[in-house]
Amino acid sequence: MTTDTHSDSQPDPQPQVPGWIRRHLEEYARDPENARLFDATQVGGPKDTPTLLLTTRGRRTGRILTMPLIYGEAGGAYVVIASKGGAPAHPGWFHNLSAEPNVDIQVGAEKLAVIARVAEGEERARLWGQMAEIYPPYLEYQEKTDRVIPVVVLEPR
Repeated sequence: MTTDTHSDSQPDPQPQVPGWIRRHLEEYARDPENARLFDATQVGGPKDTPTLLLTTRGRRTGRILTMPLIYGEAGGAYVVIASKGGAPAHPGWFHNLSAEPNVDIQVGAEKLAVIARVAEGEERARLWGQMAEIYPPYLEYQEKTDRVIPVVVLEPR
C-alpha cells in the first residue's frame, strides 16, 4: 500500500465477515453520520457505540479491505482495539496495518489518511482503560485470550 488514500477504491464486500458487520458497512455507505453510532447491544455492548471505518490493503492479496471498528479519541488521534472478540490470533486488519501503517479511516462522513502505531506501556494502559469504558466487553475479551490485545493509535498524517 502506498501513502495515497484509498478513497478512489471500492471497499471489498468481504463476504467472509458476519452479517451484522456487512450490514454495518452498508449502513455506513448509505448514511455515515447515523451509522457512526452503532447499536452494539446485539454483540453485548452499549447502544450508541462510536465506530469508524478502517481501510487497509491486504498484505498478501493486495485487496482493499474495510472494517468497522469501535473507536475512542485521544490527543487528536483515534484509538482502536485489535481484540477479535478475544480470539487467540490478532485480526487480519491488524496484520495489514502492521505491514503498512499508512491507512485510511472514515469517521462519520469525514475521511482521513492516518498512520497507525501500537501503544505501549503507560500510554497503552491509559488508552485501554478509556476504550474499556466505551466498550466494556473488551475486558472479557482480554480474559479469554493469552495474547496481549493491541491498542492501536491512528494519527492523522
